[in-house]
Amino acid sequence: MKFTSLQLLLVCFAAICVHTAHAQPADSAYPSKPIRMIVPFTPASATDIIARIIAPKLVERWGKQVVIDNRPSAGGIVAFKIVTESTPDGHTLTATGSNWSGSAALYYGKLPYDPIKDFTGVSQVATTPLVLVVAASAGAKSLKEWMPIAKGKQLSFGSSGIGSGPHYGAELFNLSAGIKAVHVPYRGSPEVLNDMMAGRIDYFFSPILAASALIKSKRVLALGVTTGQRAPAMPDVPTIAEAGLPGYEYQGWYGILAPAKTPRAIINQLNAELVRIVDMPDVKEHIGNQGASAKSSTPEAFDKLAKDEIATRMKVWKAAGVKAE
Repeated sequence: MKFTSLQLLLVCFAAICVHTAHAQPADSAYPSKPIRMIVPFTPASATDIIARIIAPKLVERWGKQVVIDNRPSAGGIVAFKIVTESTPDGHTLTATGSNWSGSAALYYGKLPYDPIKDFTGVSQVATTPLVLVVAASAGAKSLKEWMPIAKGKQLSFGSSGIGSGPHYGAELFNLSAGIKAVHVPYRGSPEVLNDMMAGRIDYFFSPILAASALIKSKRVLALGVTTGQRAPAMPDVPTIAEAGLPGYEYQGWYGILAPAKTPRAIINQLNAELVRIVDMPDVKEHIGNQGASAKSSTPEAFDKLAKDEIATRMKVWKAAGVKAE
């Protein structure tokens, strides 16, 4: 049977169309509606700031609204439960920090979800030191001056929730320094800082993102950062190890998690976008200006980081006598 030139052209075009149709990924329609990004802390908290840096870039790329939904309560448990109960289609995510591992370790076996089985990592987006801050009226200008004061009386420290990164950083510090103090949990970093300046609590291991403006205005005093190296955003602030407590080190992280049954194609698509966004010069600069460092990862690497930390934090909670409330 002979084909005319037109018939051959039509046959070839049809074959190309079929091949292209099969080549389209299963998630080609994603996202098909607004994305809900649940943040387990109050607005202006460090995690919230990170989420609001990332969200507009997703909107620019996909043309779909990204709604930041702040759900501060119970160390993030309320927010995380909402995520696990959502449809696993990539339209509900959580922007969280290392508090996720802390809460999982503290409440393991008592949570309304399984932190290992019910979540999957999408990507890490940043790392950050915490900074130990005290009120400007604390009567000390350095960690070496403050430590004897801290050991000489009953103090209180704040955190952005039981099991949060600031809670963990403080308990690790207290164990290392031999300090006894009462933990006062809050709903977010801004509330902790306000109460510390008002004299209601004595110290706080704050995300740099949340405390930087107050430190620059000298309304609070920075005694040291928790990482092994000085923070680029605060080069004049020593590490806690070099300021008087050798061996102390802690680094927090921020990232995006999704419900565990979210299709791998969607996870990969989200990851590719987050890697692209985190690598943008303006995003790196914006995150850096907040005291953090932009850092992306594969879904597998972030999943491992978040879940491996659960075991580490369990040991610290036990040693500090921290119990689920």
